[in-house]
Amino acid sequence: MTYVVTSPCVGTKDKSCVDVCPVDCIHDGGEQMLIDPVECIDCGACEPVCPVDAIFAEQEVPAGERGAIEAARAFFDDGGTP
Repeated sequence: MTYVVTSPCVGTKDKSCVDVCPVDCIHDGGEQMLIDPVECIDCGACEPVCPVDAIFAEQEVPAGERGAIEAARAFFDDGGTP
């Protein structure tokens, strides 16, 4: 399991999540922040600080946001650059 940033982050990129992440696995993905699914240690520190409630545990991502899971994986598989 990992945490996933969903569409409410698009255009917001508050970065509060970055400040609390103990392993620095949250990166700027261009339009929004993205969590590296390999680096994420599933601590959940990022979820409560997100001001737009865009972060979910992978198994709790709403049905309409499931594409965010694959988008994050693809982003980091491609080297993690916007």
